[in-house]
Amino acid sequence: MKLTSSLLRRIGEWSKKYANLPDSYIERSMRQVYWKTPRKPNYLPRTIERKRFHFSIHRPWTTQFHKDNAPHANHSFIYVEPIKDWSFFRGDRVEVLVGKDKGKQGIVKEIYQERNWVIVEGLNTKMTATMKSKKFPGIYTLQEQPLLVTSQVQLVDPSDMQGTPIEWRYTEDGQHVRVSVRTGRVIPIPISSQETKDYKHPKLYQEQPKDTIKADVEKITFEPALKTFEMDIMDEMGIKEDRVPKKFYWY
Repeated sequence: MKLTSSLLRRIGEWSKKYANLPDSYIERSMRQVYWKTPRKPNYLPRTIERKRFHFSIHRPWTTQFHKDNAPHANHSFIYVEPIKDWSFFRGDRVEVLVGKDKGKQGIVKEIYQERNWVIVEGLNTKMTATMKSKKFPGIYTLQEQPLLVTSQVQLVDPSDMQGTPIEWRYTEDGQHVRVSVRTGRVIPIPISSQETKDYKHPKLYQEQPKDTIKADVEKITFEPALKTFEMDIMDEMGIKEDRVPKKFYWY
């Protein structure tokens, strides 16, 4: 079983699920190595790389994330409260508890689990200017700002459409569900939380001609053995090695 690297452990579970990218690609695009020893037997493997990353609304595999974490970038350390069971998903209806939109309800459209942030559609907006110069006033647009899930938003109970704190509990059949503390009713996880960048829902995905079918996945095409690739080919072709290798010394 492959162990999860320290870089991947810093990225939220739902951020990786929505991106639908391989772990190897995320780790390779996120890593920033400044120097490493040559790959020679007389060198111990040592690397100098970035250990502390600054997370924001830019995903770790994007170019903007690399700009935010450039060698000259100096960000102050940010404490992020650990959350055992993540409770906010895309498609949830939440109520804003702070700011000018306090008391309003909206739908969660983005999750940034690395900072305990969510983006609520149409709420907690900020006016931003683009293409601004001395001769052009710029184009002003409203952009949603992240909200902290621990203190700035709360889920809405669908039974009475009122905000409520929630708890994670187990049902009689062993399902782990969100339960409203105020009414005791189950708040189901939206189906849209299973959407990715590639498809809207796994059940709605249509197989393509180049997709691997289930029968091929279950078919065993390789039996592992304690031999090299060359030895395996020689056994298949009935070739026997009778040559005596010449002695050599690496030093």
